[in-house]
Order: sequence, then structure tokens, then C-alpha cells
Amino acid sequence: MKKVLGLLFTIALIAGAAFALLPRTFVKQMAVRSGLEENPYYREGDTQWDNGGVEEYYFNNLPSKYNEIYRELYSRLSAGEDSAQIYAEVSVEDFWTAYYAVLADHPELFWIGSGAEVQSNAVSGKVSSYKIETTVPENEREMTRGRLEEAADICIRQTDESWSDYGRIKSVYEYLIDTVVYNAQAPDNQCMQSALLNHQSVCAGYAKAFQYICHRMGYFCTYVTGSIRSGGDHAWNIVRIDGNYYHVDVTWGDPVFAGAQEDGTGITVTNYNYLCCTDEEILTTHVPDGTISLPSCTDSTYNYYRINGMYYENWDYGVIYNALMESVQRGDSSIVMKFGTRDAYETAKFELFTNRMYYDADQYLMNAYGTTTWNNKYATDDDFLVITIQWL
Repeated sequence: MKKVLGLLFTIALIAGAAFALLPRTFVKQMAVRSGLEENPYYREGDTQWDNGGVEEYYFNNLPSKYNEIYRELYSRLSAGEDSAQIYAEVSVEDFWTAYYAVLADHPELFWIGSGAEVQSNAVSGKVSSYKIETTVPENEREMTRGRLEEAADICIRQTDESWSDYGRIKSVYEYLIDTVVYNAQAPDNQCMQSALLNHQSVCAGYAKAFQYICHRMGYFCTYVTGSIRSGGDHAWNIVRIDGNYYHVDVTWGDPVFAGAQEDGTGITVTNYNYLCCTDEEILTTHVPDGTISLPSCTDSTYNYYRINGMYYENWDYGVIYNALMESVQRGDSSIVMKFGTRDAYETAKFELFTNRMYYDADQYLMNAYGTTTWNNKYATDDDFLVITIQWL
């Protein structure tokens, strides 16, 4: 991922993401099953299940052999069974596949921590029981659930049902960016309460909070795990609007994560590259882990820059010059420009930062503010072909 960030003619590097996958803890021992043959949590062929009212992408796209253990785990975990013997006869590997799938589909299981213990039969290899690590005591979960629902609804109340689906999803993206600080040391950062209640999190907390709020609004949203090409595990989301799928990475939309420094040398503008982007765009920096087959994200209808008149297919000196001057005359704090081709983008960088094309805009600001000097901050994104200049 090649990005440039900082004061004009000053380069700063962007740090990678911090995301911890749930560790697996195994305890091998001789264990016997309960002897009950019928699984009360699952009957083959029955499609009437309590799924919490959400569209379970992982359940719907995993092979059917996982149906029984998925349903049993979801039923037990959602009922607060932090440990139990299980009915489904599954290998340790299949148990973990279903376990992660349940957590990926259901961010509302907020009390499940970063570890779990599995006991298996040393002879058959089948799992006999589990015990999860929890982050919220059982007697505090209902109160915490209520706080999370209210926190999510505060965000939702900032939108209006008359808005487009894109507009409401965009508002959730912006709300989380505005209210959550990226902090790799944040407590409970694999759960959504780190973002919605503590307002400090990492990618897992951002992504689960975004998913949870979207679910409460009735939108499809799934959780994606993988890595970033520069190194490090990562998590983000996929949403569906008007039948098309789009990647959303709230973490990378946060300017604090993207490189805004406490000393003020970085850009502090929300990054919209990762709102409703395509496979082609996000896969330059993100790598899904292949846990499950993801829907194709190829539509660019809801590209932020196209919608907001910030997209330039080709380089045109007069058009860009006018855009710069109109931006400062309106009193904008920044201008963002996305280019349709790499040639246009490279020409823009050369004209703006080598030939100082922005000088007339700065001169306008100096006159307006009665000063003889002016400093700009800027960022260039070589993956998304986006240039941001922060005027104020």
C-alpha cells in the first residue's frame, strides 16, 4: 500500500492495522458423550430457526455439514451457555469453523471474549464440550445489552427513514469514525462494546459495531476477516444496497488510523475510499482469508467521489484549477479529488505539488486571512488515485 501523507513536500508513513484473531485453546482428554441421540437444537430439514432476525451470511454459505453444530452453538451461546457438552458430532476443526461463523454472523454476542477451550474425545477425535472466555459477567449482560442497544439507536436516530439506503449507511460510517478512537490497546477490542460504549477500539470492534447497527436498521451486513498486504490481520464488512454488494472498512476511514498525528502534521479528513468500494479497489490493500466465499463487489454506483462531484475521469487543467478556487472561495476546509486513470492522477500530483498549481488558492486564503504565509496539509493515495488537500 503506497500512500503519501503530511505537509506539502513532506512525506509521512501510514501504520498498519492491529487485529487479533480469536486464539484456539485445546484440551485433549478422554470424554464420553451424554448418550442422548437426538439433538434438541437441530432437526435436519427444518428451516424454521431463531436466527436473531438477521441474514446469516456464513450459515447460508457454509456446506450443509456445518448446519447442526452452527445451530447448536448459536442457540447455546445466545442463551448464555458459556460452557456445555454438545450433541453434534463434529471434529475439532469443524467445531472451530462453525464457532467463528456464528460470531461472524452475530455481533450481538458481545460478551464472548478472545479465547475458548474445547474438550475432545481422544479416541474418536469428536468434540465433547466447550468453555468460552467471557468479557461481561452473566449478571451484567442484560444491562450491557440495553446500553448497546441505546448506543446503536443514538446513531440510528441521526438518520431518517426517508433517506436513501446509501445515505443511512454512510451516516453510520461517519458516526463511528467521529465517535471511536483507534487504539490497539483498547480493552475488549474484539467486541463491539469497545467501539459503542468505550469509544476506543481496533478493526474488529469497528466492524462488529458497524454490522450490529446495520442489522438493527434492517440492512444486510456481514463480517470479513483477512489481512492487509503490508502485514497484519484485519477485519471489515460487506453491505448490500439495491441488490449489489460493497466493501466497507470503517477502520481505514478513520483519519486517526490513516495517519493524523497528535502534532497536527497529518490529514484529519475522513477517508471515503473505503465506503462502498469494489473488489478491484479494496483488494489492492486487503486480502480476505478465504474462510468463506464472498459475494462479488463490482458495482460503483455508490462511489462517494462520483456521487459528490469529486471524480475526474481525465486530467483537465482548467477544470481542476476551477475546482481548487471554488473550494477555497466556498470556505471548504479541504478538497478531495479522485481520478479515473493513473495517468490523470500522476499528472495531477505533478501539477499540484511540483508546479505548485494550488498557489493561487493559497494566495486567495492569505488575502482573506490577512497573512503572508500559508501551509497546507495533503495526502495522496496511490491505490485509490485520490488526492486530498486540507486548506484549513
